[in-house]
Amino acid sequence: MRRAAAVPLAAAALLLSGCGQLGYLSQSLSGHLSLISSARPVEDWLADPALKPALRERLLLSQQMRDFAIAELHLPANSSYRRYADLKRGAAVWNVVATPELSLQPKTWCFPVMGCVAYRGYFDRGAADAYAEELRREEGLEVIVGAVPAYSTLGWSNWFGGDPLLNTFIAYPEGELARMVFHELAHQIAYAADDTTFNESFATAVERLGAEAWMQQKASPQARQDYQRGLERRQQFRALADATRRRLQEVYAGSGDDVGKRADKARVMAEFRADYQRIKTEQWEGYAGYDDWVARANNASFALLAAYGELTPAFEALFERLGRDWPRFYAEVKRLAALPKAQRRAELAG
Repeated sequence: MRRAAAVPLAAAALLLSGCGQLGYLSQSLSGHLSLISSARPVEDWLADPALKPALRERLLLSQQMRDFAIAELHLPANSSYRRYADLKRGAAVWNVVATPELSLQPKTWCFPVMGCVAYRGYFDRGAADAYAEELRREEGLEVIVGAVPAYSTLGWSNWFGGDPLLNTFIAYPEGELARMVFHELAHQIAYAADDTTFNESFATAVERLGAEAWMQQKASPQARQDYQRGLERRQQFRALADATRRRLQEVYAGSGDDVGKRADKARVMAEFRADYQRIKTEQWEGYAGYDDWVARANNASFALLAAYGELTPAFEALFERLGRDWPRFYAEVKRLAALPKAQRRAELAG
C-alpha cells in the first residue's frame, strides 16, 4: 500500500515517559533530531543549479500544495513542509503494530502528553524488527513492521523549522503527494491523546477531501484521470479488506474453541487472498501495488487499516453537516478531541 501508517510520533513528548524506556527514548530523540537537522529550506534547494529537474518540479509542486492547504483548506500556516531532506533511506520511521492471535485489538503503548497509541516507532529498521520478534516470541502476538514515509510532530517541531518534506514521499504521484501533505498537517489541528482511530480517521478525512479539492482545481486532466484510477483501486481494496476484517471479528467473537477459530481464520484469510487475486487480474490489469500488504496481512494489518478509516465516514458527514466550512469543522473536531473517549465517539456517531 501507499503507506503502512502516517501516524504522529512526537519525540519531544516521548522524553517524558520515564526511565523504564531510556533506550527507546534515546533512539526516538536522536532519530528525530537527525531528521530535522538534515532538512534545508526548499528555496535553498531550488537555488542549486545542480538540482535534478524531477526533484525541482516536485519541490515546486509541494510548495503550491502547501499554499493551497493554507488558503483553501485552512490548515496551519507555519514552517512545516517548507524544508526538504534526503534521508538516504526508504522510510522516515518503521512502526511496530501488534495484536493477539485471535483478536483485532491492537496492543497499545502509553506515554504522558501523547496518551496511548497503537504503534511503537523506530528510526532504525533493525531495531523495529528486533522488537517485533520479541513480541512474537515472548507474548505470542501477531506483528507487522510498517515502513512509514512521514509522521507529524503535532506542530511541536515548528520551533525548529517544522516537519520537513522527505525523499520518502516527494516522488509520489500528484494526488498521493497532496494527500500526504494534507494528512500530516491535519494532525496539527486536533489530537486526542488516547484515541489513535479518532486521530487517524480525522486526518484521513482531511486528506481525502483536500486532495479532491486540489485535483479539481489545480491538477491537469491526465493527473485527474490517474488519480481517479488509483482512487477506484483504493476503494475496491478497502471494501475487500473491511469485509474481511468484519468476518474475522465474527470468528473471534464466536462461541467456538480456539482450534475451530484458527481453522475459520485460515479459511477467511485464504478467501481474502483469492478474492484479491481475482480483482487484481480481472479489474486492475495486474496492478500489483497491494501485493506486499496482502502477502504479509495478519490481524495487526487489519487493525491498523481500521484505525485509518473506521471513523472517516463520520468525519466526512460532519464536514457536510457544517456546510463544508473548514474552520467550523476544525473547531468541532477540537471540541470532540477534548471529550472523554466514550462521549467523543458517541457524539461523532450521532
